[in-house]
Amino acid sequence: MRNKVLFSIIFMSLLIASCGRKPKLLDNVNMQKKVEEFVKVDLTTNINHLSGKEKQILPLLFDAAQIMDELYWLQSYGNKEQLLNNINDPFIRDFALINYGPWERLNNNQPFIDGVGFKPLGANFYPADMTKEEFELFDNKDKTSLYSIIRRNSEGKLETIPYHLAYKDKIENAANLIKQAAELAEDEGLKNYLNLRASALLTDDYLPSDLAWMDMKTNNIDFVVGPIENYEDALYNYKAAYESFILIKDIDWSQKLARFAKLLPTLQQSLPVEPLFKKEVPGSDSDLGVYDVVFYAGDCNAGSKTIAINLPNNPQVHLEKGSRKLQLKNAMKYKFDKILLPIGNLLIDPSQRKHIKFDAFFENVMFHEVAHGLGIKHLVNGKGTVHEALKEKYSIVEEGKADILGLFMVKKLAEMKELTDKDLMDNYVTFMAGIFRSMRFGAASVHGTANMVCFYYFQDKGAFVRNPKDGTYMVNFDKMTDAMNGLAKDILTLQGNGDYTNVVKLLEAKGFVRDELQSDLNRVSNANIPKDIVFNQGKKILGL
Repeated sequence: MRNKVLFSIIFMSLLIASCGRKPKLLDNVNMQKKVEEFVKVDLTTNINHLSGKEKQILPLLFDAAQIMDELYWLQSYGNKEQLLNNINDPFIRDFALINYGPWERLNNNQPFIDGVGFKPLGANFYPADMTKEEFELFDNKDKTSLYSIIRRNSEGKLETIPYHLAYKDKIENAANLIKQAAELAEDEGLKNYLNLRASALLTDDYLPSDLAWMDMKTNNIDFVVGPIENYEDALYNYKAAYESFILIKDIDWSQKLARFAKLLPTLQQSLPVEPLFKKEVPGSDSDLGVYDVVFYAGDCNAGSKTIAINLPNNPQVHLEKGSRKLQLKNAMKYKFDKILLPIGNLLIDPSQRKHIKFDAFFENVMFHEVAHGLGIKHLVNGKGTVHEALKEKYSIVEEGKADILGLFMVKKLAEMKELTDKDLMDNYVTFMAGIFRSMRFGAASVHGTANMVCFYYFQDKGAFVRNPKDGTYMVNFDKMTDAMNGLAKDILTLQGNGDYTNVVKLLEAKGFVRDELQSDLNRVSNANIPKDIVFNQGKKILGL
């Protein structure tokens, strides 16, 4: 589950409200401004410490990752080349590439190309003319599978097609490249994972490779590949989208963080909620690692960019082995320097700007990912999973949980003396600046929506005050702590009870931007602070 870097859910109510309106399209001047809201950076790192064979592996991984990018285009939109070949304006073309289609992901998926209409909630996973009623009546055990698309057969009736058959040629090409990389791998853990992952792409059975990925401990290169997150399916949150990361481990930083993974069971018991909602024991084999990312492809590259990863998503793996939390340090530093710090210097009270620090941002993001492994995965009544119960709202609530529990964990670890020389005000103020950064992603992003809920919850509890004279915000330490604990308890309770009705009420009440906040976000845009980053990336950038 990602902090990303990064995802497309539109509230059904927003879609229904907007369907009767003709979209307002952007002119050339505004389109250029939109493109320039994404600051371009070189995605690279030092690879001098890699062996000769490791350097031979990388080009194969780049080629396999590029296929994931092509698959994601098919899932999120359809025919990429047909769309791009019909665009003459270079800025519109660039914006379509950033958004993987003609809809602006960081603006509630509004269309920016004439004639395309509103983005289907189900992207290209389902027939465009399929109704929810039709899907509910469709009697097929695979219809909710993460790894199948829904299409109409020759008789016009719904059918499921497994990913490995729907995208057969591309999948086989990617699997062959990954197997070639496995032959070159000197690290046994990496070799085993790559072989199993290639097989998984061909069968859609990802559990063995997920377990093997958890067992990798001494690899210098990491490769996340396959259909992973279900953000793109805003209709049901059922279907997983293809993506890939190519990562180079920062060994020194990874060793510094290794001890925190062992504390997950203790941290679980410290959660500010009744025992019934923290009865599950998270795996303690979770791995915290720091990496420089050298390639993004597919889902993780669409719109806002992921800066940390918590995988696998499979609850069975979480309970057996935990999860791996990968911090993408180079991308994170770009976002802090070019986006979060300028936002903080504009919207945070001058007396508290000294607390906006990269180390605090790094910790907040890192423990956000760790926090996905905490809480509860199965309903307290034993009748299914949290994901099943919360349906298409699950991802928003889960990201909100990770945000707030990540901050909670920083405080708890400081109390446990596991984080030393810690001024928690750094984390609180940096967290506040981070809320503004994420809310700019809009309601089409689960992270954006989750941060809207957090913002208004904190506002109601007095965790911060806004100075009406200059529109800056000041954090109240004690009330921030109380609000953090209160929101953590509320979210964990909603999840454990599978309380879909009250989740919807919470999102309807707090999951949108009100006028005063919008005026502050407009000030950020008017100050020409980038919304996000885009990459110069690939073999040449890395010197291969």
